[in-house]
Amino acid sequence: MISLHRGRGVLHVDPVAGGRVAQLTVDGLEMLLDGRGPGIHWGCFVMAPWVGRVRHGRFAYGGAHYELPTHISPPHAIHGTVLERPWSVVNAADASVVLECSLGDRWPWSGRVRHTVSLDDDVAEFRIEVHAEDEPFPAAAGWHPWFRRRLAAGAPVEIGLDASTMLVRDGDGIPSSERVPVPTGPWDDCFDGVRWPVTLTWPGALRLEVQADTRYVVVYDQPEHTVCVEPQTGPPDAPTLEPVIVPPGHPLTATMSWHWTDHRPSLA
Repeated sequence: MISLHRGRGVLHVDPVAGGRVAQLTVDGLEMLLDGRGPGIHWGCFVMAPWVGRVRHGRFAYGGAHYELPTHISPPHAIHGTVLERPWSVVNAADASVVLECSLGDRWPWSGRVRHTVSLDDDVAEFRIEVHAEDEPFPAAAGWHPWFRRRLAAGAPVEIGLDASTMLVRDGDGIPSSERVPVPTGPWDDCFDGVRWPVTLTWPGALRLEVQADTRYVVVYDQPEHTVCVEPQTGPPDAPTLEPVIVPPGHPLTATMSWHWTDHRPSLA
């Protein structure tokens, strides 16, 4: 485990557990679900080289058909190939860390992901790079954080989302290309044209601004104990719905930041 310290924040990164952010603590308040060990429902992990679900783990590209592993959430492939793999530490300092991971043999092409995480006094910053090694391939990338609905102080979280449209999900729970105006929640949906930041406010405790340079975000706030705000470069099933081709030497990139402020009555 690598621990980053700066100001009021402590951020733990676990290279072995998919290189994920295991916990972010601000003023002693743990903000992420902590479920150290196997499984996907904890911390904050990188999704690459696809995000969300790929329908039945199948897609076509360049006149050929490909199949992806579906063991995590059958019958679909989900969240990419690097969330279960150990990551290598490229560089680590008191307030920053750089990790890398191969896309592995479950992805049809040779490639790697680099994840840079840094911590400042009131912000955590993240950057993903997806690199193609030998030949171009379709890719998408993003983050999947599991925020606590309730912190150790304050009221349950309130979400502030401003987006142009929502992608309509079908019977498999996978978005289509159809867009509709954003309805009221709860959601387990992908939104297009996000006007960042998306805000998470725990009244009486903290306010978090999630800022990103991605066009899409998935928001999942149906469970009683957690909410997920997932910036991503493409929608679920992107290899079919909206393929973005990554050539060697020109990585796909995404950036995200979490900026926190007090929401206690005497400090907000």
